[in-house]
Amino acid sequence: MLDQADVVSKEAFEAVGRLFQEFNSKRMSRLAGDKLVDSENSLAIRSNWVSTAVDFVWKKRNALMARSLILPIESFRVTVYPLVYGVKAVASGAVEVFRKLSKSSAGNNVNATGSGNAEKLVGVSDLVTHLAPFLVSLDPALIFEVGMNMLYLADVPGGKPEWASASITAILTLWDRQEFSSARESIVRAVVTNLHLLDLHMQVSLFRRLLLMVRNLRAESDRMHALACICRTALCVDLFAKESVRRGQKPLPGTDIASLFEDMRIKDDLHGAQSKGLFREELVASLVESCFQLSLPLPEQKNSGTESRVIGALAYGTGYGALNWTEPALEVVEVCRPCVKWECEGRTYAIDCYLKLLVRLCHIYDTRGGVKRIKDGASQDQILNETRLQNLQRELVKDLREVNTPRICARLLWAVAEHINLDGLDPLLADDPEDPLNIIISNIRKVLFNTDSSANTSNRLQDVQAALLCAQRLASRHPRAGQLLTKELEDFRNNGAADSVTKHQSRLILQRIKYVTSHEESKWAGVSETRGDYPFSHHKFTVQFYEAAAAQDRKLEGLVHKAIQELWRPDPTELTLLLTKGIGSSFLKVPPSAYTLTGSSDPCYIEAYHLTDSTDGRISLHLKVLNLTELELNRVDIRVGISGALYLMDGSPQAVRQLRNLVSQDPVLCSVTVGASHFERSALWVQVLYYPFYGNGATLEYGEGNYAEEDPQLVRQKRSSKPELGEPVILRCQPYKIPLTEFLLPHKISPVEYFRLWPSLPAIVECTGAYTYEGSGFKATAAQQYGASPFLSGLKSLSSKPFHRVCSHILRTVAGFQLCFAAKTWFGGFLGMMIFGASEVSRNVDLGDETTTMMCKFVVRASDSSLIKEIESDLQGWLDDITDGGVEYMPEDEVKSAAVERLRISMERIALLKAAQPPPKSPKPEEESDEEGESEEVEEGEDGEKKKKKKEKTDEEGKTKGPSTLSKLTAEEAEHRALQAAVLQEWHLLCKERSTKVH
Repeated sequence: MLDQADVVSKEAFEAVGRLFQEFNSKRMSRLAGDKLVDSENSLAIRSNWVSTAVDFVWKKRNALMARSLILPIESFRVTVYPLVYGVKAVASGAVEVFRKLSKSSAGNNVNATGSGNAEKLVGVSDLVTHLAPFLVSLDPALIFEVGMNMLYLADVPGGKPEWASASITAILTLWDRQEFSSARESIVRAVVTNLHLLDLHMQVSLFRRLLLMVRNLRAESDRMHALACICRTALCVDLFAKESVRRGQKPLPGTDIASLFEDMRIKDDLHGAQSKGLFREELVASLVESCFQLSLPLPEQKNSGTESRVIGALAYGTGYGALNWTEPALEVVEVCRPCVKWECEGRTYAIDCYLKLLVRLCHIYDTRGGVKRIKDGASQDQILNETRLQNLQRELVKDLREVNTPRICARLLWAVAEHINLDGLDPLLADDPEDPLNIIISNIRKVLFNTDSSANTSNRLQDVQAALLCAQRLASRHPRAGQLLTKELEDFRNNGAADSVTKHQSRLILQRIKYVTSHEESKWAGVSETRGDYPFSHHKFTVQFYEAAAAQDRKLEGLVHKAIQELWRPDPTELTLLLTKGIGSSFLKVPPSAYTLTGSSDPCYIEAYHLTDSTDGRISLHLKVLNLTELELNRVDIRVGISGALYLMDGSPQAVRQLRNLVSQDPVLCSVTVGASHFERSALWVQVLYYPFYGNGATLEYGEGNYAEEDPQLVRQKRSSKPELGEPVILRCQPYKIPLTEFLLPHKISPVEYFRLWPSLPAIVECTGAYTYEGSGFKATAAQQYGASPFLSGLKSLSSKPFHRVCSHILRTVAGFQLCFAAKTWFGGFLGMMIFGASEVSRNVDLGDETTTMMCKFVVRASDSSLIKEIESDLQGWLDDITDGGVEYMPEDEVKSAAVERLRISMERIALLKAAQPPPKSPKPEEESDEEGESEEVEEGEDGEKKKKKKEKTDEEGKTKGPSTLSKLTAEEAEHRALQAAVLQEWHLLCKERSTKVH
């Protein structure tokens, strides 16, 4: 890096910067000599390299800065990142972490960076002084590089807000440049991530501009992350400014939440009924979810020495100041009130978020009980906040007439009616149509009698339930409401819009209202205290009500929750986990198993395994070549062809690796890296060409060489002549198939969301597989109902595959199960799989004996038909990929013929049993006593039905001519009888086991 030659110095800076970048992004580092499989040693190697390079950069920082200044201006950019990373690693203490991971002896590096805080701060300040002049450079690329790295440096302990403000100002000048249009996401992400490092004035001035920038971002994830950062900072600034005013400081304009909506475009979007985009919904949802995060206790942070400094409003807002979170939340519900009048084409997520926060605040401030007084112990702030909330409720009641989304009307009605203060209403305005109670009751009637098409396509059933619940609770709280609602419910009962269920429910509610009216002290029969819960959801069951709006709501919810969670409660980094828990087995990948590609008698033995890197979409094939001949092979060519979705980095059709001087029995390693473009069955085709007579000067047949003593002159001529290849021996190896599961990643999803998503996936394929297991299915489940059941032995390899196990159900009585898995492809497609299993009774023994065959139904659904087409093309291959050959595919015709055969056998058995039955009169008492013995374990109701059926059968058989071998049962009845008999016999086995244990 300090070399005299500019080219050498530039390459050295670039190499060290790449080493730091690869280590920081947890990607494979070829410089550190490790592979894709992380191990304890490779991590130590990488950490050792990085800590050594950081020590060098820190000690030689002044010389390196001086050397970078005399480089050509186009080469200066590569010097920025190594200097910034090295200096920050020392200033923040991260280099100590690297040393612990590298397992280097403490004595070697004690004095390497043994500097105090003052020297660290001076070092950082020197670097900022070195970089600052380049923020006004004429080269936009240099401004971007320097600005980004100075922002990375701005949060070290002891840093100054001016460092961040200068960088942000410089970066934002690049926003309108055409060549940086693709980097807008990076610019916004860098600015909003470091927003908390600025002083309060600059934060406030940036809010409006940032929101307009975020609105124009294309990438959804970047937009959500930026909104989450802006909303968090805005809430903390609001808290901090209010606390400053309480302490007597001058209020700073623009610090309230309303300042986010000062721009005319955003304000018009908020107040308008319709909008072209989703930005206003994203903004309101992010604001509300940030309020809820502010109300939760922050997780305990364990110090690992690499935390960034946090200054100003964010430190207060996320610290003890968060106890006052209801103040900015109240401002949020006031500012966002127009959202209840939005027409969002059926989407309700953002409005549901708003109403959920409103209900929580009404519960906390107890708005049902009215505004508290000073003599009751209320503070001035509390009285002010409760008054604001009461006024907001009255405004929302008026907004009920202007609600444009059918489903929101009933929800807003419930949220207001549940928490409004009825005792504070003016009794003189009882006949006024503008009275809040009259407006609420008229809207309850509107919901109950709403029979238009939009209400039917929406969830009318839930709306009516909400309106009836509102009616009961309102009428129980206020006598005038009880009189008015009694009339409305009587009309509803006698109207054709009510079905039988709601008619009975209305009758029950009327009885409760009547009881509460006559017993003033028993209001609890019709109403209870508020709980702060919002009982509605934007979700719909897609089986019944599939709409595009519901899918958009679920997508928006997922994006908002992910961004909020990553910002407020990020997962601990790998370094933090390694320092706190140590290197455990969960951090290390299992080494892959190798496959032999050649035959047992081939002169070259080749073994291969592959490693995948899903972040880059690459697959590396690692080959071990072993010369099994007694000769030394001077040259061996390995050719690797590709098929399917694979491609080589240079675009060539095949890769060639030339190996020289292969000694007998000495393994030689080589590797080939390919990329994957889409989800498709792929394979690597290896061909070996080895030249047994390479360099001998003549083409000879193998084994026919002249071993006589040669003339020395001829030997010299051979040495001086150019070596000839000779005829190669070609070995064609088995194709190395890449399993389809390698292109999948586990996708974490809740069971509820999984079952909502399942019916909407368009592509589907079903297949049946079978495997055998040891032991009776019933005994296996009874013995290990809480552990890993033995009858799942054929599917045990699924735990190591890239699937997220969503949920599972074990059926004990028939030794069956249902498993649900979710995964995503490298390329974004969703894939869900359900496995249904049931034990099959053995054909040549009686019912209840050992059942060792498990029949599995595999149902796979995907978001794209191309994924299903690949799976469907080779179903046995798919089962081999996911179960490692543990399940055998059974074609549908075989499954059907086996089912028919089982049914025929069971029918024949039943017919034989009936034919062998004695006359019906004599065994009746025995049968009844047997049945009574069985009823100790089986439920009485079921046994009674079985007795009646048996008596009826025996009566019918008594009337016939005599026993017959012909069965009069249908197929379904016969199968039901066989299943009943199997379950009863299993009960008998279980009872015997219980009795033996007792004795």
